[in-house]
Amino acid sequence: MTIMTSQNGYAASQARNAVDKTTDLWTQGARGVTGLVPRLPRIDLIPAVQRYFDVVQLTVDINRYLTVKWVQAAGRLTGVARDQARQRYEGLTKAELSDQLAARDLPKTGNVDELTERLIEADSK
Repeated sequence: MTIMTSQNGYAASQARNAVDKTTDLWTQGARGVTGLVPRLPRIDLIPAVQRYFDVVQLTVDINRYLTVKWVQAAGRLTGVARDQARQRYEGLTKAELSDQLAARDLPKTGNVDELTERLIEADSK
């Protein structure tokens, strides 16, 4: 665990150094271009960049929310379908359930609940 922590710390340090160097190079390049065009006004791009990432974050949040809602709805539909399938087999005897399993070439061993589950699984395929 200590080796992993050490490696992660080293990797993070390397990444931080790379970002710092890239930022310094970009800043130097920007200053060089600004020096070539003396009338170029200074523009503060930070608010625009922050707004951009705010929009990106909002989009991610909305997508996460919608995906979770879709998955919840799909789960509920699956549960409803399973309940309806279970109702088809309620009240059947173990022998009747075994006969239905035999007709599908499925194993006939187990208690009534296991036989019912096996039939429901077969129905969902």
